[in-house]
Amino acid sequence: MINKLRPAPALEGVASAERLLTILSAFRKGDAALSLAELSARTGLVKTTIMRLAVSLEAFGYLSRTAEGQYRLDAELLRLGMIYQQSFRLEAHVMPVLETLVDRTGESTSFYIRRGESRLCLFRVDSPHRLRLHVRPGDRLPMDNSAIAQVLRLFTTSPLPPEAAMLDFPLYTAGANDPHVAGMAMPAFGPEETFAGAVCVTGPITRLTAEAAEAIRPALREAAARLTRSLGGRMPEIPSPSNPA
Repeated sequence: MINKLRPAPALEGVASAERLLTILSAFRKGDAALSLAELSARTGLVKTTIMRLAVSLEAFGYLSRTAEGQYRLDAELLRLGMIYQQSFRLEAHVMPVLETLVDRTGESTSFYIRRGESRLCLFRVDSPHRLRLHVRPGDRLPMDNSAIAQVLRLFTTSPLPPEAAMLDFPLYTAGANDPHVAGMAMPAFGPEETFAGAVCVTGPITRLTAEAAEAIRPALREAAARLTRSLGGRMPEIPSPSNPA
């Protein structure tokens, strides 16, 4: 009898550490300092807990107190941010997402950015199928009417054009650039909701049909959300016919 290996149970987070991180994550763009009441409202933690945890955060340079008794982020976070920037490799964030997406969909996945009037394939993971689209990282393709180009065109425009509210993401097109190719695309974002690029699924039109694309939509949405979190961003509220802005 063959014994199946069971996966080790996932490690559970330490509650006190999670509360510390919750306090730091409560700060948003534009916050110079937050009062104890504001921190309590944003975190859901009671004031006495925040005060106790803040002592440790202050001791390690993550928080400091203003003369008015408010809390503000301190220099240790800047130091860590600079280390992160120096060690940042986009590939390390994108490739695991693309690999998982291939496993879930069975189709080729890629990550595109816009370069002028071209769309540049930065990263790609091929489908296990023999019949697939042959695009390599570094290839430039036109900004046509494909789903990929549409996402790049929409989200490199600020503010988001009104026609975006009429679209349902992720976008799907078939035969837009090549009569034999279909594709899907979903935007991913970095810090402060900056557009990072398009996460894409492509395949032959005979396999990536509209019905197949509908089944893939949840996986592509999850992939874009996962990459956004990995890049330190948050998915903005993207308008759609079913969710108007």
